Amino acid sequence: MNKRGPSETSAASRAQWLQDMHEDYSRGIKQRKRNVMVVRSVIMLLFFAAWEVGARLGWIDELLFSYPTKVFQQILGDMVSGSLWPHLGMTVGETAVGFVLGTLLGTLLAVLIWWSPFLSAVLDPYMVVFNSMPKVALGPIFIVMFGAGFTAIVVTTLSITVIVTTLVVYNSFCGVDPNLVKVVKSFGASRVQVFTKVILPASFPTVVSTLKVNVGMSWVGVIVGEFLVAKSGLGYLIIYGFQVFNFTLVMSSLLIIAAVATAMYQLVVYVERLLLSHR
Repeated sequence: MNKRGPSETSAASRAQWLQDMHEDYSRGIKQRKRNVMVVRSVIMLLFFAAWEVGARLGWIDELLFSYPTKVFQQILGDMVSGSLWPHLGMTVGETAVGFVLGTLLGTLLAVLIWWSPFLSAVLDPYMVVFNSMPKVALGPIFIVMFGAGFTAIVVTTLSITVIVTTLVVYNSFCGVDPNLVKVVKSFGASRVQVFTKVILPASFPTVVSTLKVNVGMSWVGVIVGEFLVAKSGLGYLIIYGFQVFNFTLVMSSLLIIAAVATAMYQLVVYVERLLLSHR
């Protein structure tokens, strides 16, 4: 009959203890996620309930704010009639293009100015000034340059996303521990190797997190552009609703924007997890 020695018994006990600790930790994480979802759902339900009751009882102006049941009826009716889909498709398409191009161009510009300190010194004041300018004021210029349509709206979006991305990513590059750079250079690394082996990996979380920021910035740029020039899109529906005093249409468009922007944000979070898990 085989008997375990004291050391084998102790090792087995430690392994079981570690396994139990891991299971308890995993259960705690799952329970926390469930609690977060429950609280989020309760807050949303309370918000819509307060909105509905407040409008019905006259606590808030029903003409201006409408109420949830009427708004959801508007959304459902537009979905069934098919009138919503062209506007939704146009806005989502503009946002996706502005988001992708803004992230890529902003990151590329950050790499260029990091690569050339001279270029960084030249462009720094211009980027600060351009970032501080109200983009609505630039909208008419873009309309004249690119015409009243898709291109002008995307360029308006890029005017917001590119500079923000550049500043955030470039500051992340500059914030990398200089001692790491010195160590790599001491082994004879070239500037390309310094960037690919030290700067970019150290800044990768910031670069990926910039995607989250650009989701909101892209939506802001697109809606601003549609306010100025669009003949279709959710921004156009908001302006049209104000013009004809159909504030239910305005609120329904805002809710759709919130829902689609949330879905887009969650998609970016999912992509972020995939990228970070494969680092």
